[in-house]
Amino acid sequence: MAESSAIGSQKQARLERLKREIIAYVAQYPGCSAADIVCHLANNRKMRNHGLTARKIGFFIPRYLKQVNWTLDSTTGKRIYALS
Repeated sequence: MAESSAIGSQKQARLERLKREIIAYVAQYPGCSAADIVCHLANNRKMRNHGLTARKIGFFIPRYLKQVNWTLDSTTGKRIYALS
């Protein structure tokens, strides 16, 4: 059986929703951290079953969201996100 490299429609829909939700949150609250984003998505946007962690969001943003820039906070060492 040949393996297909196509992405499933549900997986694609979750990816697109996650992109939209992150961009909307960062636009509303510039200067937020990955933990802030995860808290908002899991608790306020009811995305608890997506398995989101601050580490996953930290890897997700540079890979899929080029319009979201980050700077390193000198006191805490955390990435601070804002739209470019």
